[in-house]
Amino acid sequence: MEMKKRISLELRNRAPEEVTELVLDNCLCVNGEIEGLNDTFKELEFLSMANVKLSSLARLPSLNKLRKLELGDNIISGGLEVLAEKCPNLTYLNLSGNKIKDLSTVEALQNLKNLKSLDLMKMKMKMKLVYLKDMRRRRRKKKKRKMKMKQIQNWEKEKRKWAFHT
Repeated sequence: MEMKKRISLELRNRAPEEVTELVLDNCLCVNGEIEGLNDTFKELEFLSMANVKLSSLARLPSLNKLRKLELGDNIISGGLEVLAEKCPNLTYLNLSGNKIKDLSTVEALQNLKNLKSLDLMKMKMKMKLVYLKDMRRRRRKKKKRKMKMKQIQNWEKEKRKWAFHT
């Protein structure tokens, strides 16, 4: 079933302005783009478009009240900066199972100030490894800084101790 038709079925004789949740999972997305979803869905807080063969978010309408967005198991590989512009209040985002290959693509999401949960499971293994290596490197640097600070503190303590005795 095409996305446009699925949206009309999901409305169930309601106006788009009244809808707060919309589940479009497993429907067909023509040309990999969003169809039938527009700015009239002003009250939408939850949107699920999992496994719809979505490749682009370019036609995503402005959804200022949207809090949760499910985009798992699609073929999205970039263009995530649209989310910060069109859905500024997102707190949860699922991008698992998409074609995102490197961290620079995900960095566009740092402009989502309210984002608390980001699901990236089933991503390309290379990206996971790069991310893990980066995390480990940051941990090692942090640990070295802590050790250095402890050495400085110990040195200061010894200095004060000897200054007191003389």
